[in-house]
Amino acid sequence: MSFKIAFIGAGSIGFTRGLLRDILAVKEFNNIEVAFTDINEHNLEMVTQLCQRDIDQNGLKIKIQATADRREAVKNARYVFNVVRIGGIEAYQHDIDIPLKYGVDQCVGDTLCAGGIMYGQRGIVAILDFCKDIREVAQPGCLLLNYANPNAMVTWACNKYGGVRTIGLCHGVQHGHEQIANVFGLKKEEVDIICAGINHQTWYIQIRHNGEDLTGKLLEAFQKHPEYSVTEKVRIDMLKRFGYYSTESNGHLSEYVPWYRKRPGEITDWIDLGCWINGETGGYLRVTTEGRNWFETDFPNWMKEPAFEYKEELRSKEHGSYIVEGLETGRIYRGHFNVVNNGAISNLPDDAIVEVPGYVDANGINIPRVGNLPLGCAAVCNASISVQRLSVEAAVSGDDKLLRQAMMLDPLVGAVCNTNEIWQMTDEMLVAQKQWLPQYGKAIAEAEERLKSGSLIPVKEGYKGAARLHTKTVEEMARDRESAKRNAGAADKAEERPAEKK
Repeated sequence: MSFKIAFIGAGSIGFTRGLLRDILAVKEFNNIEVAFTDINEHNLEMVTQLCQRDIDQNGLKIKIQATADRREAVKNARYVFNVVRIGGIEAYQHDIDIPLKYGVDQCVGDTLCAGGIMYGQRGIVAILDFCKDIREVAQPGCLLLNYANPNAMVTWACNKYGGVRTIGLCHGVQHGHEQIANVFGLKKEEVDIICAGINHQTWYIQIRHNGEDLTGKLLEAFQKHPEYSVTEKVRIDMLKRFGYYSTESNGHLSEYVPWYRKRPGEITDWIDLGCWINGETGGYLRVTTEGRNWFETDFPNWMKEPAFEYKEELRSKEHGSYIVEGLETGRIYRGHFNVVNNGAISNLPDDAIVEVPGYVDANGINIPRVGNLPLGCAAVCNASISVQRLSVEAAVSGDDKLLRQAMMLDPLVGAVCNTNEIWQMTDEMLVAQKQWLPQYGKAIAEAEERLKSGSLIPVKEGYKGAARLHTKTVEEMARDRESAKRNAGAADKAEERPAEKK
């Protein structure tokens, strides 16, 4: 069996190396073609060396095609994995730091809120160029597997404007599934779940064990859990108010709704600093910065360590390889995927990207009808969908009024800022990120003039937020090399949660 898989943004060590291991653990895939591409040739070279070493030591004959020429990488590809972060950490720093000046305190800032909206503006304009290449030179019917955030916005733009069949993939459902099994003292495989909603705001609407629906017992189980009762306060409160548990972590969820991060003095009531994902201010920026710095510094040692073993039992829980396996071999795979709604959830808009159960086999990717979400859960999702729709249309058109309206309608931004503050914050973010926002040329020039005028709203310059921690230096990380290595090499940087290891 031979076909071509391409990775765009392959310099992302966590995703690229792990996903390649997952794919090449499938025995039928030992003769496929693999292409890597990235605009950062230094990162591309390091990741290629590491992955090629893994391939060679597993006895495979595959030779990675590594190139900075994206069209060459995707040429004749049947599957393309998108794992890019447009603008890298330099742009991401602005996503966190500029909103903080206006009191918008984010933990992650890559899905919604001010940071997620701007990440979408950078990402969509670039990824539509990826789609053009895929349409023109990839294999007809090529499937784009999108891991890039903001996942729903990017997947929406690719399907609506990119002309490429695109599935968004995430590991949030798997994490929550493990927690639910844990609070009942069960193994994950003993608990069957149905999850539905939108990416990072998906709800466990059915939880069954031996035919019994456990949904009504979930709140008490979480409240009594010695760790989750401390680390998941936002999720437990949402479960209490809405009746259903949400997929996403405490820190993620806290910034998607208006209630938990709008008053600085109350933020620490809802978060825990045992692990960044529990709510730390700028937590994901910190761990990604540390991971990048460690990988660049410690790379020679990575090449001396044992190679990844390509074994079925060592595959990760990421959906990507299982989707490819199902389509190519006919083995049935059930997961949760981000797709155009088209009636799968009947009380969410048809054009929205929803996260729902799906089945994969040789006949394709099949999405069952979920029906209605519980009314309150649907309302929470609909608020975010409005922000996503405005953000997508803004990114495609370069209409900064739509961008500002997305900021206004974002639940947390709207809870913290008035309209004048939102306008000025958006000006600052546009100007700071102008090198990644070619569609906003006129709007950025006008924003620069306004910011030079001198008649600006006072902001909290240098404000660090309610719960920001120190970003470790390479020397500090070297005191715990194993922890630093795990962070640098992980696609899911919250898989290991120290606060939950008791």
